[in-house]
Amino acid sequence: MQIHFLRHATFILKLKGAELLVDPMLSPAESMNPIGGAASNKRIPMVELPLSAEELTKVLSRISAVLISHRHQDHWDAHAKALLSKDIRIFCQPEDEARIRADGFKNVTSIQSEHIWQGITLHRTAGRHGSGEIGKKMGAVSGFVITAEGEPSLYVAGDTILCPEVTDALQKHKPDVIVVNAGGTRFLTGGPITMTSEDVAGVCRSASSSARIVAVHMEAVNHCVETREDLRKFLEEEKLLEQVLIPADGDLLTF
Repeated sequence: MQIHFLRHATFILKLKGAELLVDPMLSPAESMNPIGGAASNKRIPMVELPLSAEELTKVLSRISAVLISHRHQDHWDAHAKALLSKDIRIFCQPEDEARIRADGFKNVTSIQSEHIWQGITLHRTAGRHGSGEIGKKMGAVSGFVITAEGEPSLYVAGDTILCPEVTDALQKHKPDVIVVNAGGTRFLTGGPITMTSEDVAGVCRSASSSARIVAVHMEAVNHCVETREDLRKFLEEEKLLEQVLIPADGDLLTF
């Protein structure tokens, strides 16, 4: 199993001969307005993809399917909608199926509980995109546990804080690899809406000691306040750094 991490929450999962594109934000740097209500007003994405336009076209031509955890623009942007074939298979949460179909995509499968595709099973999990009023405003989000015979299991937690739904998924599925959206993302009011460094440490402690955590969702969007270095320093102090991979844009991880 390989993860080709591109940027923010976007990566390509290579598994069982398939290439699954996860949460595509494919826009060129600074081509979108900043997320409103954040401490920074930098245009997004704040960094380029680690691929040229030509390389991106070649990569997308090999994609077997797309997995969308939720429809916020930093996980499913207008550029992705324009570049991807309208016939490509898309997997999503039930709350998003109608809107994705309205964008012109024909082969959309919403996953209520689990779905088997080409020998790969996708189990949908729950999460909380923040707490209190801000969490309600952020809407529904999902994670997915992806399994295939003879391969490590992967839990893509999605945009969630550490919450009972996440710890339940860790205990139920016991994933070998866990991708968490870090960055301590937040607005000027309300608490974090993605995992803080403390939350990532909590995942380490809740997961199997043999599990590898991959922390992404940093340094690309203006409301993500914690950097890779912030996370690295915190985990080092907590003596958890060896359990966590913090990939640079473009890194290829093999498990």
